[in-house]
Amino acid sequence: MKTFEHFCSADLDWVAHFAAQFGAKIEGNFIVIPKKCHYSGTCYFLECNEGIVAFYVDVVHNIDFQVTQKNVKDDFVAMYYNLTEGEVSILKDDIVYDLGLWKYNLLIMDGALQSDFYAKAGSKIYMLCVFIKKNMIQVFVQKNNIPFESIKKKRNHEDREIVKFDRMSNESYHILNDLRKLKVGGAIFDLNLKGSVQLLLSNYLNKLSKKRIILEEVNRNDFNAIISSQMYLMDNVESNFPTIKKLAFNANMSLSKFKVLFKEITGTTPNLFFMNNKLHRAKELLEGRQLTILQISDRLHFGNTSYFGAKFKKFFGISPSTFIKQL
Repeated sequence: MKTFEHFCSADLDWVAHFAAQFGAKIEGNFIVIPKKCHYSGTCYFLECNEGIVAFYVDVVHNIDFQVTQKNVKDDFVAMYYNLTEGEVSILKDDIVYDLGLWKYNLLIMDGALQSDFYAKAGSKIYMLCVFIKKNMIQVFVQKNNIPFESIKKKRNHEDREIVKFDRMSNESYHILNDLRKLKVGGAIFDLNLKGSVQLLLSNYLNKLSKKRIILEEVNRNDFNAIISSQMYLMDNVESNFPTIKKLAFNANMSLSKFKVLFKEITGTTPNLFFMNNKLHRAKELLEGRQLTILQISDRLHFGNTSYFGAKFKKFFGISPSTFIKQL
């Protein structure tokens, strides 16, 4: 197993040290990986605003590795949006937490904390790291009209060492997916990256200001069962919606428990989760320009094009036909 040690911050003073650990060099905002390195892909950093830095990682590792993060500053919070496919984990308080697309895919960690990340060879790591200075959180929430007092109340007991394992919202998932479709680098990508970071921060802090369950308190078997239900819905997004009764049965839960836990963990209902992802799939098919609106409507079982058009326009604010014209 290859091991590394590095640090991060909400400034850019960590970039050179990070690149050196991997034998890489810096070209513009890219950390360029040597051809014979143990991993391949894209690493890109950007100062999005004063006190907010983004680190975009889309790589494949060829060997098992461990990264120990020991920060030299504690004036920031790190938010890891993780859509990795493979085996990635973090060790905290002698407990191993699995990270990635269908696991804990949002990790919030205080800069004061040391962490040990592990990844198995072959893991496809896609992650957006957002480092934000603690004093900028208040500035951000006030600027975006987020009720800051309710956030403070939730953080009072852990102000010194914030750590939270969570599931990102469905909206955040699609923000990251859309970002991944763009060519990395240049003015257009930078603009989209900055916008994505703003949306992700706003989305998370808005949800934090409301009453939400703390995922660490959820029984692990129940948590895994709800995530399996999400996976099932995503895998069958082009089909008709299965009944909630069937989903609850597969999760080995009562109907009422399943509906409550699904909403608390995912932030939405099973029906809405399914429909929102079906509409995003429709958008991808329209972008492909291989199918007509009628064919997409039939393929995704909308019933008719009028219903499809109405749902698409309500969700995206534009009709499918107008969307196609703007491609």
